[in-house]
Amino acid sequence: MRPANLVIDLSPLRASRDFRILFTARLVSLFGIGFTTVALPLQVYGLTGSSLLVASVSTATGVSAMCGTLVGGLLADRCDRRLLIITGRAAGTLAFTLLAVNSLVPDRPSLAVIYACAVLNGLLGTLSAVALQAAAPGLVGRERLAAAGALLALTSELGAVAAPALGGVVIAAWGFGVNYAVTAAASAVTTALVCLLPRLHPGAQAGRGSIASAVAEGVRFAVRHRVVGPLLLLGFVQLLFAAPLVLVPEFTDRVLGGDETLAGLLYTAPAVGALAGSLTSGWTGRVRRAGLFLLVASAVSGLAVLGFGLSAAPLAALAALALLGLGQVVEEILRYALLQSHTPDALRGRVNSVWSAQATVGGSLGAMTLGALAPLVGPGAAIALGGAVTMVAVGAVAALFPALRRAGTAGDAEDDGPAGGAVSPVARDGGGSSGRGTSTVHES
Repeated sequence: MRPANLVIDLSPLRASRDFRILFTARLVSLFGIGFTTVALPLQVYGLTGSSLLVASVSTATGVSAMCGTLVGGLLADRCDRRLLIITGRAAGTLAFTLLAVNSLVPDRPSLAVIYACAVLNGLLGTLSAVALQAAAPGLVGRERLAAAGALLALTSELGAVAAPALGGVVIAAWGFGVNYAVTAAASAVTTALVCLLPRLHPGAQAGRGSIASAVAEGVRFAVRHRVVGPLLLLGFVQLLFAAPLVLVPEFTDRVLGGDETLAGLLYTAPAVGALAGSLTSGWTGRVRRAGLFLLVASAVSGLAVLGFGLSAAPLAALAALALLGLGQVVEEILRYALLQSHTPDALRGRVNSVWSAQATVGGSLGAMTLGALAPLVGPGAAIALGGAVTMVAVGAVAALFPALRRAGTAGDAEDDGPAGGAVSPVARDGGGSSGRGTSTVHES
């Protein structure tokens, strides 16, 4: 492969003004959220000394986010997607502002306020993510889905490379209140940028039938489709067993003997690897069997988690987390392209909400599992066990679902359709319209 084919594809930014606005808005938003990524677990761990309670905050976010995404998916197939994005980002601004105010309480910040903000951001903040995911394919077109996924992943990494490390420094110097204030300001700027977009209405076929039948249609398509279904299962397995960041505070303290600055670097390390993967992602839009490469990247992520759990020195832990970020960003790019290319526009809101819901549930359950396991076997052993289970599970998914191994992003007929039989009319349509009259935009 020529070196030029590895460079990230910037064509979606050149082709679409609206995509450029969303790219900028997402970059600003995720840079701010990167500060909170390190602040929230460190604050809860500092208040309680319990990784289980750190995980319980993630669970509160996950449960509320599951409800928000299921409702948001239906709304994204029936309402103006821009309005949903603005609502979600405004709710996030409010939640982060309350966290900042709560951190300035003289005696002791309220754990109840932290839970309440987590629920608020989970319930309403996820509306923006679902609406953006549903709108993006109509903005960039099917031929640029992998490139768009790489650029959106890049926004995560550009913010996450510096933000968690800076967040740890800010906490050490000025406390949690300033950290949360930075996130609130970034979220407010994002809300203003999204207001510059035109209305983003769903496709013409969306919004038919009762609410119950519409939700059932989206869930049925997502679960039964021979490519989308295994994608969801694979993502759930990884979130359940390969999400070690919840134990970073305890792992830093008990295994590595570090402080807040080292914790910030550990939170940053996956983003460094992911940034490298994003910048060399040009090949992802050219591979025929994207599903096979997705499975390989998933196995690499499991191996990295195993290595992180076995690390006894900071450099080894940082290297393992960087490898984890590299594997995860390749997964994110290929999963996004596969999911969107095999889902028609009229169902994208609901299907993306199913993906988001199972992702939040899987992440929350994974955090609770590791949080409960760490006191029994230690944080390192709990993390390593999760990595080993992930590798075994990826092998099982690859063996049981050959359609995923063969799947590409062109939506070929052999890959589409329910797991048990013929291609449904809505799946055959493909929904890959690139016209602006159907939809626009992408992820939160």
